[in-house]
Amino acid sequence: MVESPATAPAPASAPGRGSLLGRSGGLRTGLLLLPPMLWLGVAYLAALAALFVTSLWSQNDFTGDIERVWSFDNYRQLWDIPVYRTIALRTIGIAALVTVIDAVLAFPIALYMAKVASPGMRRLLVIAVLMPLWASYLVKAYAWRGMFSEGGLIDWLGKPFGIHSPGYGLAATTITLAYLWLPYMILPIYAGLERVPDSLFEASGDLGAGSWTTIRRVVLPMAFPAVVAGSIFTFSLSLGDYIAVTIVGGAGQLIGTVVYANVGSANNLPFAAAFATVPVLVMLVYLAAVRRTGALESL
Repeated sequence: MVESPATAPAPASAPGRGSLLGRSGGLRTGLLLLPPMLWLGVAYLAALAALFVTSLWSQNDFTGDIERVWSFDNYRQLWDIPVYRTIALRTIGIAALVTVIDAVLAFPIALYMAKVASPGMRRLLVIAVLMPLWASYLVKAYAWRGMFSEGGLIDWLGKPFGIHSPGYGLAATTITLAYLWLPYMILPIYAGLERVPDSLFEASGDLGAGSWTTIRRVVLPMAFPAVVAGSIFTFSLSLGDYIAVTIVGGAGQLIGTVVYANVGSANNLPFAAAFATVPVLVMLVYLAAVRRTGALESL
């Protein structure tokens, strides 16, 4: 009996390349990026454009109706009336002070987390830094209001030493904002310091540099981009905040409270939109200045 030859296995079919998505990797990437880009264009850029357009309108002094006639009267009013210039400069100053305070507090914490703490302690510290972000913003703001109140925790702790609470005002606003945004400064600096090789510390010590010299001449220059990244968060969030200012700020006004008052009780939406563009312009100038330092390219 003659045996039939074994049939050879059929060759595996090549993957189909006829589909348009299979041929074009750029098209697949474009489709993946389309939803977030639409969200960015519609919900963010379009909102900013609407804000700017609204700021060019005016409000009728007698009827209170919005007149859709374009002019720069709202911006001229912001420049001509001294109180609004004072409020804008005060807001920028407090935002800068909050950023400096957070940077000074965050750097040693992040350095200890990244280079000194054991892996187990490092995880616990990261959780401790993130835990305040899990609590409600209002709960934290009102907790500080209770501490700054007369007879509150600060008065109780400082009474034996003759220290009294500063009360509600700009000092309370600065401290509260520095507490609220501190995690946004710690985490970028921690991530930046974690990338610094340990061999640099050893090389600096072998060359005779002390701890402070190593921090000043090795660590700080390498951590500068991370500090800049954290400052973008703290500075921008402080510029636009109005809730904490309303809760602990007392009679002191910042840009956010003026915008809130004109949207609410004054019902002057065009002027509120004009004043709301000031933080946007300040942040654009700040980002342009930071870009010139080259810090953003190092992130």
